[in-house]
Amino acid sequence: MERLHKFLSRMGVSSRRQAEQWILAGRVSVNGQVVTEMGVKVDPERSVVKVDGRRVQAAPLITVMLHKPYGYVSTTKDPQERRVVTELVGEKYGRLYPVGRLDYDATGLLLLTNDGELAQRLTHPRYQTPRTYRVTVAGEVARETLNRLAAGVELEGRKVAAEVFLRKKEPDKSVLELTVWEGRYHLVKRLMEQVGHPVLKLKRIAFGPLRLGRLPRGSHRVLTGQELRDLKEAVGLK
Repeated sequence: MERLHKFLSRMGVSSRRQAEQWILAGRVSVNGQVVTEMGVKVDPERSVVKVDGRRVQAAPLITVMLHKPYGYVSTTKDPQERRVVTELVGEKYGRLYPVGRLDYDATGLLLLTNDGELAQRLTHPRYQTPRTYRVTVAGEVARETLNRLAAGVELEGRKVAAEVFLRKKEPDKSVLELTVWEGRYHLVKRLMEQVGHPVLKLKRIAFGPLRLGRLPRGSHRVLTGQELRDLKEAVGLK
């Protein structure tokens, strides 16, 4: 037996959070009975689960790497009617969901998948999936500042450490390669503001074992079998 929201996520029709919202809204039925409470379990082999009257069936699991350009929101819909990242992938793979987020004004590596279990692990703080960024900041960053970031900067009552390398230094700006192990809201921007160097440009160049490489901006590709195995191994999935 499996919890209903986890089953929907594993089938690739939604994230776990969205599945919970669908259940509470009365959009999901099990064996003909509408479910509106959390905690219901289903038999993946025998239960007939429907969303909005359509039976849920397993979709082929697929994970795509996208080079997100500037000016796109990392969601499937936006109430402000801004462009969303799924527009860049289209519908040829079915319904895909962004794994975490990249800011509207950030670029770089973003994963989209219908594998709910993989997405959940990649974004859960427990698994500490590293995220590496190429960051251009205002001002000349001193060695003391790099040491402070490595030791940990306090945000919202707890310290957040980053691995940082200075890649280029100019009188009015510096280019850093920075790695963090969580995906908190505007984390890199807040870290750099805390040490007095506001972010001018932000690009994610790696996520877990994956590197963006030379994938053109706005383009996407399906992960290779080896990349997918490496990604799953990194978060403890077989």
